[in-house]
Amino acid sequence: MRKIDLRSDTVTHPTPDMRQAMAEAEVGDDVLGDDPTVKRLEAMAAERMGKEAAVYVSSGTMGNLLAVLGWCDRGDEVILGSEAHILWHESAGSAAIAGTLLRAVPNDERGRLDPADVEHAVRGYRPGVSPTGMVALENTHNRCSGAALSPEDTKVVADVAHGHGLPLHLDGARIFNAAVAQEIPADILAGHADSVTFCFSKGLSAPIGSALCGPADFIAEARKWRKMLGGGMRQSGVIAAAAIVSLESMVPRLAEDHQNAKRLASGLAGIPGIAVDPERIETNIVIFEWEGGPHAAFMAKLAEAGVLASSSGAPKVRMVTHYGINAEDIDDALEAIRAAALAAAAA
Repeated sequence: MRKIDLRSDTVTHPTPDMRQAMAEAEVGDDVLGDDPTVKRLEAMAAERMGKEAAVYVSSGTMGNLLAVLGWCDRGDEVILGSEAHILWHESAGSAAIAGTLLRAVPNDERGRLDPADVEHAVRGYRPGVSPTGMVALENTHNRCSGAALSPEDTKVVADVAHGHGLPLHLDGARIFNAAVAQEIPADILAGHADSVTFCFSKGLSAPIGSALCGPADFIAEARKWRKMLGGGMRQSGVIAAAAIVSLESMVPRLAEDHQNAKRLASGLAGIPGIAVDPERIETNIVIFEWEGGPHAAFMAKLAEAGVLASSSGAPKVRMVTHYGINAEDIDDALEAIRAAALAAAAA
């Protein structure tokens, strides 16, 4: 049975051009600073985000953790959204490794933070208080159906942070999805942030890696933390070569993923037992609710029908469009989902 894998855009495979670039990559020892392909990728990443420098890391989780380590002291607090990836999906590295607390303020349904909530949450140092060390935003917002923050959404929070002398970090794992959806250059979306991470291995389809971008001295410090975490990857030009191809050729095609996500959401809206608002879908993530019976039964029926999805818990189901999924796949998936929904409701 053919599988249609909508669990995440992390399941993408490298393109033929990426595989060719990997085979031909010029390499050196990146820990010693002499891998020319990694250097080129880092310069490209910094330029795309409008920052002074960048460091290539193994994952977005590592990039976000390096930002916390770089901006915060042990015992500091990080202010972030209640639905933030750093809070939900990064194995509490901020606490376990960086020694920081995560102070959550409410995200709205589009992943935005109310600057008044951020202002109220900021704490300065005094005895018995964990002071704020950093403020974080996310764009696009994973747990809010891939909603894209506008430059103004970022600026109003950055203004609060900067007014208190605090850095703003942007978890921009899918920032190019936001850029394509809003027809705005990515560096404009990152312009109010002091540091930003983005992933090569999601919608851009490279096999491995992310970049952390920011001021040159901050990135130099991040290299120390990367080494401490075991993230020095030696001849990593082999994988950096694929990431270069992703930046050069994979950004414009993200619009196709967004169109397919809209197609998916519109079809889901017509299936009994499924609750979804297609108007909320801005990029490539579709989160809907299954209301037609036991959640586990529906997920099992989906898998039996050949549609792979993910869930952060009942009643939510998450599907993500990506390179390798076309409009025909979406139509086939919808047919299978309808059958799974009927079977689950009758179980």
